[in-house]
Amino acid sequence: MQEYPGGRDVVSGDELLQVLGTLANPHRMRVVAALAQQRNYVSRLARELGISRALLQVHLRKLEAAGLVSASIEVSADGKAMKFYEVAPFALHLTPESIMTAARTLSTDRDLEAELR
Repeated sequence: MQEYPGGRDVVSGDELLQVLGTLANPHRMRVVAALAQQRNYVSRLARELGISRALLQVHLRKLEAAGLVSASIEVSADGKAMKFYEVAPFALHLTPESIMTAARTLSTDRDLEAELR
């Protein structure tokens, strides 16, 4: 069985486009790869990836919106609140048939244009 983001076995066309579009960025692919090894907090992850925290935050928000990563806040021993990110369980098995099924549920062009504004 396929497990799409959110733990479902079916994904809509719009959701599939969001996931594929999100993963089409090399920084976001590197973030997912790093978080697949271990959960991490923003400052350490930014250092490991060699990008700014601000840029990393942008990519993490997009990954979270697509359901590919999740976050939790923990309090460290010195009382600091730290937000940890980890990869959410997901698997995509793309076949012509799964794309055909997803394509049937795509929003109309007018709906997509309104979302982009």
